[in-house]
Amino acid sequence: MTVRFEAEWCHHELGPHRECAHTYELYPSDTLPPLDPGLFTGSFDWLGGPSGEPVPESSEAELARLERAVADLGLALPTDFLTYHRDGRLLWSLDDVAPAGNWTDLSGPLPSPVEPGAYLVRFFRDQQDCVVWYLYLRPGGECFVVHSWNEYESDYELLAEGELTEEETADPAAIRWCAASFEEFAYRYWVESRIHRDFTDGDGPTDPRLLAYLAHYAQQQPGA
Repeated sequence: MTVRFEAEWCHHELGPHRECAHTYELYPSDTLPPLDPGLFTGSFDWLGGPSGEPVPESSEAELARLERAVADLGLALPTDFLTYHRDGRLLWSLDDVAPAGNWTDLSGPLPSPVEPGAYLVRFFRDQQDCVVWYLYLRPGGECFVVHSWNEYESDYELLAEGELTEEETADPAAIRWCAASFEEFAYRYWVESRIHRDFTDGDGPTDPRLLAYLAHYAQQQPGA
């Protein structure tokens, strides 16, 4: 059974261009600025591309363990995800711009609670776990990014201890599709985080890339 997840983006307000009632808001994907697919070549050129700088040995070892665990399931981590996490300049680029102190944190492969044979890999989380982002890996090689208000690694520990039931974890509505690839997620998150910070710290962005992103919202205004 293949599950179709609701498509929503989770982030913050963008100055006067997009409101946010709480710390985070869910925004239907069809209301977001469209992205140029030509940006997503797997090389992260919009971040300057890979530098060849090494990552800390602990990070390298953690990624290697994850890669082996995923391979043991007959699955594979996407190339763009590996490129980002193996390069000293790219790694933590999202942490650096995160408005709410979000941070990179890898889990091992976690069985999808709603789709047999599929797995979740946590890679980024809010500091209070208000939202957690995962790779969603399906047999056959399909991979995309989802987010959830559930921290499934902890949920499975509680399940094993009898403090949660399978019915409580098996809710498809708790998982939302948010990007077709890791690099696409990274780009939108990086852009929106910089816009949010520029409005928080000053009068708004001046970077042409950020202004081009905001132009979508200006076009939605009455009389535009």
